[in-house]
Amino acid sequence: MKGDGKGDDNVVFIGKKGLMNYVLAVVTQFNNGENDVIIKARGKAISRAVDVAEVVKNRFILDAKITDIQISTEEITGEEGQIKVSAIEITLNKK
Repeated sequence: MKGDGKGDDNVVFIGKKGLMNYVLAVVTQFNNGENDVIIKARGKAISRAVDVAEVVKNRFILDAKITDIQISTEEITGEEGQIKVSAIEITLNKK
C-alpha cells in the first residue's frame, strides 16, 4: 500500500473502536473539504472497514462512491516473530 506523496490527512485507520466513531471520522473528512477519503484496515478490522464504507455511502454521504479497493499482505513483527496480516484500503470519492 503505497502513498502518493500526500500526507495522511485524508486517511482513516480502522481499529477496535465502535463503527460510528469511524463513520464520523470519514464524514468529518468530507465536510472539511476532502474529495477522497481512504479507509485502511488490517486483519480482523477489515470487515469493520467495509461496514464503515457502506454506512457512509448509504446513509450519510449519498453521492459518495467507492473508486478503488486495494488489498495486500503486510509482514509485522509479533510475539511469535514475523507474521503476515491481510490489509485493505478502500477509497471513497465525493463528487
